[in-house]
Amino acid sequence: MSSEVLRYFQEISEIPRGSGNEKGISDYLVAFANANSLEFIQDESLNVIIRKKASPGYESRPKVVLQSHMDMVCEKNADKEHDFSIDPIILKIVGDMVYADGTTLGADNGIGVAMVLALLAERELYHPGLEVVFTADEERGMKGAECLDPENIEGRILINLDSDMEGKFYVSCAGGPAVKTSIPLVWENAKKDEAACSIRVRGLLGGHSGSDIDKGRANSNKLMGRILKCLEGRVEYSIASINGGIMYNAIPREAEAVLVANPREIQCILDCISELQSTFFNEYKESDPGIEVSFEELEKKPEKVFSCYAKPMIINCLYLAETGINSMSMSMPGLVESSLSLGTLKTVKDAVEFTTLIRSSVKSLGLDMLDRLKVLAELSGGDISVLSDCPLWEYRPDSEIRKVFDRAYKRLYTKSPEFLSIHVGLECGIFDEKFNGEMDIISFGPDIYEYHTPDEHFSISSAERSYELLCEVLSEIK
Repeated sequence: MSSEVLRYFQEISEIPRGSGNEKGISDYLVAFANANSLEFIQDESLNVIIRKKASPGYESRPKVVLQSHMDMVCEKNADKEHDFSIDPIILKIVGDMVYADGTTLGADNGIGVAMVLALLAERELYHPGLEVVFTADEERGMKGAECLDPENIEGRILINLDSDMEGKFYVSCAGGPAVKTSIPLVWENAKKDEAACSIRVRGLLGGHSGSDIDKGRANSNKLMGRILKCLEGRVEYSIASINGGIMYNAIPREAEAVLVANPREIQCILDCISELQSTFFNEYKESDPGIEVSFEELEKKPEKVFSCYAKPMIINCLYLAETGINSMSMSMPGLVESSLSLGTLKTVKDAVEFTTLIRSSVKSLGLDMLDRLKVLAELSGGDISVLSDCPLWEYRPDSEIRKVFDRAYKRLYTKSPEFLSIHVGLECGIFDEKFNGEMDIISFGPDIYEYHTPDEHFSISSAERSYELLCEVLSEIK
């Protein structure tokens, strides 16, 4: 890999850039543009557009838009002390791989940002005019791309660098809404003579709720629903809080419930948890071998618990909430066509909130899943609201940029690339919609593994080849 690509990745890893905290990285990109005498725009949403003039002899070639998002998912291991709002990401190089230290790495999409920065700073490359678009807040619903003013972009060829498998190029993607289900919460006083305990689900692998949804991994929020439902049939208890997951676009790895019960019921709770630990391990021994259900008695007892009316409504909604694959594509074998992922579970002042991400490459299936969520909420006395909605990106049979990538890849590596659809919402869908289908789009990137988890890592050699390919493609566009 160009040593400059790794250097820029190290630089941006020093800057906290979790979704919603992009001011630092946005200002860094502005400073980079100034230092390299490049024209730029920084908008109110903190998106940054940097323009670079064409190389001599390339002035008549069509302008190219290169696009990456600047934010990252912030996940860490439970025993890791790290404040994503102020602490840098600590990098570890192990052989050909770059890891973080107990946190997400931010290769999604930091490696794309680093590749483009290296390209912008390079003086010896041949390329047409470039418009580099760094979007903010992608991981929480692509809010930066949604707010981008299309009048600021002239190019009609877009290369998105937010993919994760070398040699596989995405030419369409799924879309769908993030949906919040709110079940009203009425509180009552906890009984004075009862004991409090915490039940935790942890040790799960988690992963991306789109690209990893077919790996059969456990969802901590759903497992907590099963635990509470099982206990409901065997123990008299109350719930003081239930919480799980951090990001709605990640498969949740941990969940916790704080319960209040008669001290005589504690052993029964322990027995039930022990049985479920064995059950869960047996069910997920291949996909989540580290699964753990733990119990801890608490010295401080909560003063308030869910009312006897709210408790079963919330338990039933959590128990019945859908998560996982909804349908597989019949036209593209192996492609997940539609899915749901229950990403976060949160107790707030007057409700318990569930956030589910719907993904589909067929619009009607997405609408059907949304209707099912609405029905479940209504049966549980609650309602739903759409937090964000990512449009589909449809396949374009006459794509010229796909042909350029095909030729360049074959010439460099003497083998054919794969052009695929992906069960992940990409910002490509928003660009496709904003430019009324006139933008010729492709998405690619190096090998990135276990992103959205603390095990995230990327291949240095794969990033090197991806950078080489990008330079080759830019020199060939006519």
